[in-house]
Amino acid sequence: MIEPNRPAPSAPRPWLRLNRIDLLVVLGLTAIVALTGAFLLLADEVMEGGTKAFDQAILMALRTPGHPEMPLGPIWLQDMARDVTSLGSFAILGLIVLAVVSYLLLSGRWRVALLVLVSVLGGVAISQLLKAGYDRPRPDLAAYAHLYTESFPSGHAMLSAVTYLTLGALLERTMASHRLKFFFIATAVVLTLLVGCSRVYLGVHYPTDVLAGWCLGSIWALTCLIASMWLERRWSLAHGA
Repeated sequence: MIEPNRPAPSAPRPWLRLNRIDLLVVLGLTAIVALTGAFLLLADEVMEGGTKAFDQAILMALRTPGHPEMPLGPIWLQDMARDVTSLGSFAILGLIVLAVVSYLLLSGRWRVALLVLVSVLGGVAISQLLKAGYDRPRPDLAAYAHLYTESFPSGHAMLSAVTYLTLGALLERTMASHRLKFFFIATAVVLTLLVGCSRVYLGVHYPTDVLAGWCLGSIWALTCLIASMWLERRWSLAHGA
């Protein structure tokens, strides 16, 4: 029996040939470009004084009327904000990174340990260089802590984004459950947002400092994660995996 002529199957569309890693890389690169543009635009406006009214309006809305040196709200809320902001400090982040890197080395995952170290130490270097370059004075409001570095960008916001987003993404990649994947990413994002918001509430940073820190931290975390996926693929191909 002669079968009727069947139409030749159409060639698969290029985007259908992308696997999950390729799609993540494309999305990550797109986000990096968008965030870089946002940071450069924000930095330009800050240096030209275009964000002064915006910064002052938000800062003063969070201050006690008649006492600009005091954050708005009860004492317990101010204490909570100080506790939250410490989650983005060099001391706390350093302890977290030390514990994570030690665990990864003891479990034989030295490449992942190297990724975490490069991400965090690179973020510290970038933050300090940009602070010195932009040299923006801090708000003259709070005196709850001695502040030795410049204001723009916020180091707490940037380094918390680098550390928590990197660790959240690494944990997400080890989970099979979509609910657990969402949990780790959401936790990393929430911690990053809380640290940044606490800096503005306490009056030690302008809102634009924190926005810039979030942009830079996300850029650097995405860059390191994309580089790790690329290196992981090359390693797998080299060893016939």
